[in-house]
Amino acid sequence: MCGISAIVALADPAQDGHRLRGDNDQDALTREMEDSLQLIKHRGPDSNGIWINPDQRIVFGHNRLAINDLSPRGNQPLHSADGTIHAIVNGELYGYEKLKADLVQSTGYQFLSNCDSEIVLALYEAYGLRFLQYLKGEFAFCLYDSRKKLFIAARDRYGIKPLFWTIQKQRLLVAAEIKAFLPLGWQPEWDVRSLVEGGWNFDDRTLFKDGVRDVRNESDILQGVRDRLMEAVRVRLRADVPIGVYLSGGIDSSVIAGLATHLSKDLGTNIGSIPSKDRVTCFCVQFDKTSGFDESGSDALTFADIAERTAEYLGVKLHKHHMNEEAIALRFEDATWHCEHHNRDLNYVGKFALSEVPRELGFKVVLTGEGADETFTGYQEYLPDVLREADMAWDSGLPENKRLSMFNTAEAETAGWHGVIGANGEVQSMSEGRCKLNGITTVATMPAFNPSSVFADWTTSLHPLNPQDVIANDVSPIVIEKMQQTWHTINTAQYVWTKGHLANQFLSCLGDRTEMAHSIEGRTPFLDHHVAEYVNNIPPSLKVKWNGDEGFTRKYALREAMKSFVTQEAYERVKHPYSAPISYPVDGPLHKLLGKLLTKANMEQLGFVAWDKVKTLLDRGFGKKEALAARLAIIVAQWVVLAQRFGIATASQA
Repeated sequence: MCGISAIVALADPAQDGHRLRGDNDQDALTREMEDSLQLIKHRGPDSNGIWINPDQRIVFGHNRLAINDLSPRGNQPLHSADGTIHAIVNGELYGYEKLKADLVQSTGYQFLSNCDSEIVLALYEAYGLRFLQYLKGEFAFCLYDSRKKLFIAARDRYGIKPLFWTIQKQRLLVAAEIKAFLPLGWQPEWDVRSLVEGGWNFDDRTLFKDGVRDVRNESDILQGVRDRLMEAVRVRLRADVPIGVYLSGGIDSSVIAGLATHLSKDLGTNIGSIPSKDRVTCFCVQFDKTSGFDESGSDALTFADIAERTAEYLGVKLHKHHMNEEAIALRFEDATWHCEHHNRDLNYVGKFALSEVPRELGFKVVLTGEGADETFTGYQEYLPDVLREADMAWDSGLPENKRLSMFNTAEAETAGWHGVIGANGEVQSMSEGRCKLNGITTVATMPAFNPSSVFADWTTSLHPLNPQDVIANDVSPIVIEKMQQTWHTINTAQYVWTKGHLANQFLSCLGDRTEMAHSIEGRTPFLDHHVAEYVNNIPPSLKVKWNGDEGFTRKYALREAMKSFVTQEAYERVKHPYSAPISYPVDGPLHKLLGKLLTKANMEQLGFVAWDKVKTLLDRGFGKKEALAARLAIIVAQWVVLAQRFGIATASQA
């Protein structure tokens, strides 16, 4: 898990090619790349390296977070034995030991290290462009074949590991984080259309302009889930450093902790460099009840309380990190800088704080539960789309008239719930894009937090698309055809959510960015592509099961398959999304911080936000406890932080 940055000279039509600079400017290129790597040093503090092609058309830079093969042989950039293929790799590649053994036997490839990243070079030499299909894990990389003058940039199937690119002055820039472009000649500008349309969240845009841009029975089915998840956890326990687990108390993280404990205690699997005889180590954050990070009022159980009981049941070590509102306010700006986009919730600050803990205790790798809700149908928003069509693949026992009645109820309840949490409750409106996606409710809920009410009036001159249409336009015609003719509506819903929210927001602000800010590698077993491919073919009625008068059980297949690895409490517990509170006291740390950020001068500096639409947000959000106003205040404050940290020019109509 590392930081990568690359500069590629693009071909000049009038010449065979061109150098990045003049003949004697290698020192200047080195300084540029050093400055780029310095801005993402948090991704890899253990070592760094730079390689410049002799013709100065390619520059690769790498910051290393040493996980496998801790020796200097694992440093990057990587080079093939004959010096013709070069690569920089970010992430973790699983099963590389077997791939390595097979390649040595079949091709005689000479490996120079025991690092998993080197498998990229070997697979490319063996299979050419087909090598991508052999890669399993969370990864992003750049590869250059000097013989063919071929440059390749790729990332994993879900976009767990980030990869951004832009073209500046006939140079292609590629990096793990956008801030790495700042020393390379990129001048950040707000992409106001992307902000207004929600394109940063629903397609391949960001907040910035200039192209900164992924026949069975139930028992058999559940056994298939169990086997594949066990393997997904097992392969992610390989490392030459200690591995821990994030444990929140919910079913997802409890499953990961339970499987890791079983593999270690019962099957003798080491937890990274920790011997199997030692206990698994877990981490969680414990917030003050007054901080609002508990599920409900002062008598409610905290996530940390539940995690503690799970840890006791599994016999694992649990390290709790105490937080309060002041600590959240203290981290707000740094967490925003590392995320590089806004969030409608402060949960990303909590995840940023949590990632401090393993690093302080000497851990570089953690297993996390991200992706479980997307894979196993856990979100409340999914229920209308589960019920929108009958499940022709499985007899759920749900009468057709009952299904239709419950569908209408579920859609109305989703609208009501969104209104309570400060989101747009208009989930029953029907856009052209929504019609294209079979009318699914999910496409209406995804833009529910779009901050359209604070934009300056001039932004309407951009004639922005309806965000629902942006979501639909990002789906290829081939997939649209499958949605309309083959897929159940819940599969359509999961696809667009995974392609948008998961890749562009959750895996960023609740994953890679807030983890790597503290040089922590997060591994996500629920997003193992073998698990996802299998679960995608489970009938909808086994993902969300109807239990008669008791209602519906979300993530039913996961709960049943993993029942023996978790507590009864975790098995039965209704999902509570990892969401921070939006109610804080006037004159408290957060209120004071946002007051300093939400000023008329700062709104004028942004350019695309109207002060008249912002100036009452703090009073309404903190004083009158209006949820929507509080969320808007949080979002606009993040834009101010990004503008100040990146030095973004004021947006204008021109």
